[in-house]
Amino acid sequence: MRISHPANLAPAQSFAPELLLAAQGVRVVFFDVDGVLTDGGLYYSAEGETLKRFSTLDGHGLKLLRQAGITPAVVSGRDSAPLRLRLQALGVEHAVFGTEDKAPAAERILGALGLEWAQAAAMGDDWPDLPVLLRSAFACAPPEAHVEVRHAAHYVTAARAGAGAVRELCDLLLTARGRYAALLQAYQPRYQP
Repeated sequence: MRISHPANLAPAQSFAPELLLAAQGVRVVFFDVDGVLTDGGLYYSAEGETLKRFSTLDGHGLKLLRQAGITPAVVSGRDSAPLRLRLQALGVEHAVFGTEDKAPAAERILGALGLEWAQAAAMGDDWPDLPVLLRSAFACAPPEAHVEVRHAAHYVTAARAGAGAVRELCDLLLTARGRYAALLQAYQPRYQP
């Protein structure tokens, strides 16, 4: 017996209208790295090299943001070769590394893009992220973020950090921008037997 697929790929997820309204004007998203793009754990090799694990779901979400005209940016308290390689592979052009004073770094990126805080979203997990989260029009946190960060967020993802949390925010922003369904349709086969 053959199980048929739907004739058209329709979005299977939805977000609350008030979230979509709050995120509608977002044109840039600031992401922390450890505890957002990764699970927050720090792995060290025997030689002392820092190792990081990134989610391919999150990576594809960042690529989709760019396709929809939303700029992904990274503002991180750490710097590492694996992080720089991953961001380069994803085409993330705006990043500031090794800063605990994240708001001025984000402001420099906003200035370079000709945008304002009212057009920004941010995702973070700990206190150093609060200055960016509280200035942004839309703030998001993964579920294992510090309680104060979760309290400051407009949205807390169901997916965990480093395991789809970033993708969940990306999907929300794509939906708010009205681009999610069209991007999904691009993955539908042109020819169906």
